[in-house]
Amino acid sequence: MAAPKGRFARYLDTVDVTALSTRDYTDADVTAALGRENRDLADLAVLLSPAGTARIEDIAQAARATTLRRFGRAVRLYAPLYVSNACLSSCTYCGFAKDLAISRRTLTVDEVEQEAGLLTGRGFRHLLLVAGEHRVEVSQDYLVEIIERLRPLVPSLSIETQTWSDDTYQRLVAAGLEGVVHYQETYDRTRYGETHTAGWKRDYDRRLNSTELAGEAGVRRLGVGALLGLAADWRADVLSVAAHAAFLVKNFWRTEVTVSLPRIKPSMSGYQPLVPVSDAQYVQALSALRLFEPEAGIVLSTREPAALRDGLVRIAVTTMSAGSSTEPGGYSAPGVATEQFSISDERSPAEVAAMLEKAGYEPVWKDAFPLVG
Repeated sequence: MAAPKGRFARYLDTVDVTALSTRDYTDADVTAALGRENRDLADLAVLLSPAGTARIEDIAQAARATTLRRFGRAVRLYAPLYVSNACLSSCTYCGFAKDLAISRRTLTVDEVEQEAGLLTGRGFRHLLLVAGEHRVEVSQDYLVEIIERLRPLVPSLSIETQTWSDDTYQRLVAAGLEGVVHYQETYDRTRYGETHTAGWKRDYDRRLNSTELAGEAGVRRLGVGALLGLAADWRADVLSVAAHAAFLVKNFWRTEVTVSLPRIKPSMSGYQPLVPVSDAQYVQALSALRLFEPEAGIVLSTREPAALRDGLVRIAVTTMSAGSSTEPGGYSAPGVATEQFSISDERSPAEVAAMLEKAGYEPVWKDAFPLVG
């Protein structure tokens, strides 16, 4: 049975993001949106529009000033740690999809600890545990055991796995979990149904409700995002992500909220973006997001090329991964299992940290005060 709609899903039903994203805007509209102190979704739609593309330098400069005022020159570094590519869901764009003939592997807890040891040796103290959607091989007991094992070694642990019930989130928090990341992939219900053809992830509302459940369970870092290129109207997805982030900031004010807009990369799925998002549009999207929700962190992964990442750090990004592997066990034994997708920035963590320092930013490996414990 499909999950009932949560609070944000009911709110999103009241917003016509398609009308906002497709309306014609003028240069005067962009000037007005840039001049406002507090911006609403209508202002964000203006900044994301083709009229905004023509003013991208102004939007990026305003975003840079806002980022420096709110976050200073500190950029948090993290690493994804893939624990399993087993999956029971069929998502047309994903390299881990159930029906793909790939080399699958689920790490033992000892193997996860070995991978974490390699990453902490490279400086990381923020790890994101990632897995395909397989509630048997990646059970709540398995995750609890991993978190309890890693907690003395890693101060900040987050998960990007399938969605869970509020009871499970409470149990994971009690074990030491700090953050939960759930990408809606696309907020377009029709497109969501077309690209999620089977499995637990097919339930749109269960997916959308998950960050509310995690927040109510006491998770202290919540991450949301959309996979750009999945739906034809990328601007509508950015508007929905922004509305989602603003909802979480308002309703979970003691929680850190982050936003990410990954673009589709090559994978075993063979999926090609429905509508490619150019580098210029990508810069526009992240800059406009910063101006709409100044309190949210913006996360940038190694999906994006090095030169673009270097530029975005100076505009809007507050958290980035480095030296990533998207393969379970890929840090200690690469080439055994299939990766989820290819990364673009292949620099080592030390090289990324050196880039930040050269640009006048501080690479933050560990927060001064852990949020949990």
